[in-house]
Amino acid sequence: MITFPNPKLNLGLAVLHKREDGYHDLESLFIPWHGLHDVLEIVPAAAPGMHLYGLELGAGGDGGDNLCMRAWQLLHECYGIPPVAIHLWKGIPAGAGLGGGSADAAFTLRMLSDLFGLGLRDDLLASLAARLGSDCAFFIYNRPMMASGRGEILVPYEIDVTKFRIEVTNPGIHVATREAYAGIIPRDRQPNSSLIPVREALEKPVSAWKDCLVNDFEPSVFAAHPEIAAIKADFYARGARYASLSGSGSAIFGLF
Repeated sequence: MITFPNPKLNLGLAVLHKREDGYHDLESLFIPWHGLHDVLEIVPAAAPGMHLYGLELGAGGDGGDNLCMRAWQLLHECYGIPPVAIHLWKGIPAGAGLGGGSADAAFTLRMLSDLFGLGLRDDLLASLAARLGSDCAFFIYNRPMMASGRGEILVPYEIDVTKFRIEVTNPGIHVATREAYAGIIPRDRQPNSSLIPVREALEKPVSAWKDCLVNDFEPSVFAAHPEIAAIKADFYARGARYASLSGSGSAIFGLF
């Protein structure tokens, strides 16, 4: 069985406050993007195992503690599914804010449910996916969703971006999530902030998004990596209607 996990983009990303459990509550609109993909193959095997392939990995490598293997382990523990061999070709770059690892985990859960006839509903698959990572559940639905909590609380959102050409540039800079959050001042600690909620910003015309639909990671990420800021500026110079960092970066996308 073979599928093609796709990345996601963030239309706005507000970091609201830091929780007692160490996570941050956020607000963001997740949308799928199909301009890039991984290749995920799962087949029955005598013993569980995984192999990674892709340009970033050279000839290949052992999957180790990859999220796909953790997804298999979760279903093995919950439903007793037998061993599988997982082969993953990485086309989605890591550390780019595109959610490639989360997509792989979510697609693995759905594939295993189909492969072994578990018949798991989307809501149950999403609940399982949320145990693997904050934005994993989104890829179970893989349609525009307004995300809150740490990214696992999802509500369908009607939006049509098909009239735009979406361009994504990956500068090849790995921005670690911990590094990105270290530079964040949550909005509840900015009492005089003029930032508006993501949902409110999305209700404005696309022509207004440049000034009000904000990714809160941009100030710190751009300060640490000016070349990423330069990519966003170039998008606008070339006529993008809207451009932004995706997730905590480093990928920049533009709507043309």
